Amino acid sequence: MRDLLITGSRLADGSSGDLGVSAGRFVDVADLTDPEYIDADGLLALPGLVDSHTHLREPGREDAETIATGTLAAARGGYTAVHAMANLQPVTDTAEAAEYLAGLAARTANAQVIVVGSVTKGLGGSELSEMGLMSRSAAGVRMFSDDGRCVADSLMMRRALTYAKTFDGVIAQHAQDPRLAGPGACCHESEISGRLGLPGWPAQAESTIIARDVELAQLSGGRLHVCHVSTAEGVDVIRWAKARGVNVSAEVTPHHLYLGTREVEGYDTTFKVNPPLRTDEHIEAVRAALADGTIDMVGTDHAPHARQDKDHPFDVALPGMLGLEQALAVVIEVMLNTGRLDWGGLVDRMSAAPARLTRSATQGRPIASGEPANLVLVDPSARAVVDRDSSASKSRNNPYHGRDLPDPVVATIWAGRITHRR
Repeated sequence: MRDLLITGSRLADGSSGDLGVSAGRFVDVADLTDPEYIDADGLLALPGLVDSHTHLREPGREDAETIATGTLAAARGGYTAVHAMANLQPVTDTAEAAEYLAGLAARTANAQVIVVGSVTKGLGGSELSEMGLMSRSAAGVRMFSDDGRCVADSLMMRRALTYAKTFDGVIAQHAQDPRLAGPGACCHESEISGRLGLPGWPAQAESTIIARDVELAQLSGGRLHVCHVSTAEGVDVIRWAKARGVNVSAEVTPHHLYLGTREVEGYDTTFKVNPPLRTDEHIEAVRAALADGTIDMVGTDHAPHARQDKDHPFDVALPGMLGLEQALAVVIEVMLNTGRLDWGGLVDRMSAAPARLTRSATQGRPIASGEPANLVLVDPSARAVVDRDSSASKSRNNPYHGRDLPDPVVATIWAGRITHRR
């Protein structure tokens, strides 16, 4: 791997200087040997982004995504690490499955793949998975989630939080009360769902589960992470829990920061996602919560689907949308360009905080000599119209297609290796 000399860039704090990379780490420029030059004049150098919530689909649904294509999309979006959710085929619910996924990633990935195990066997909700064995395996699993399904049983959730505490694990919950928002719920419960004739998904189906789970986290002393917060009510509960000292973190997706219920008016299944897109009051609430730190991080919930899984009536099509390649663009547009975050805040929400979630020793680190060389070079002024057909993903369910957004990522470097360069 050749040494790199990056010249002319600025850091998030406004400082500037040349950067040296050798053997996967940042080094003093004087220590480089025959480096490859990268002209970064006018660019920002930021720590590589970390996604707390990615669906890679491999093994099981390689027609929709593979580790190689999903992590290439991640690299194009500035990511040097992704947390790979457990709802694969087979489910990542054993040490063997976790090690198999880690082995696949070691051979084909374009970013670090941090394995997420399931909370319950087969995502069935009735029996805990091999969490302890997964944590002690070569995959070193630290986060567990049945994402796509809520751990609805209170006793099961308490046991999971209690057990994970013994090895500093975190339970990531898909907060959806199955009685208030059942399997058919697909549109935010509002005037729009009634007019369109789509089954409603009320905000309280999210907030009631979050309320229960923060109480269980306090009772057990375990670590709770709330996936894809989408409602003002959910934000209120998390803010209340943090004020009480509960060990809870939360993420918001780019699409819940940017898109709303009006997108479903045409029944375009690209915009079917779980939890659903919400109304303006909820969009404003999650933006404000990301700004003030109530919501700790951005998680893309990158969910690629093959065409045949989206080519159905709205209430039948599978939920989910792509997110990795445009996540940074959306956060720049709605949070940084509006003054709600500065570059330091963006780095915290998109790199440092998600790295802390699973205690990563190599990700979310500062750009400094001796640190792992995970880096994204950003052009803060570039813009482009999004074209879904140019995506690195195998799927095309991109909700940002045709929209004029920032086009920031010029290059991504993971462990000293260039994984994307415009």
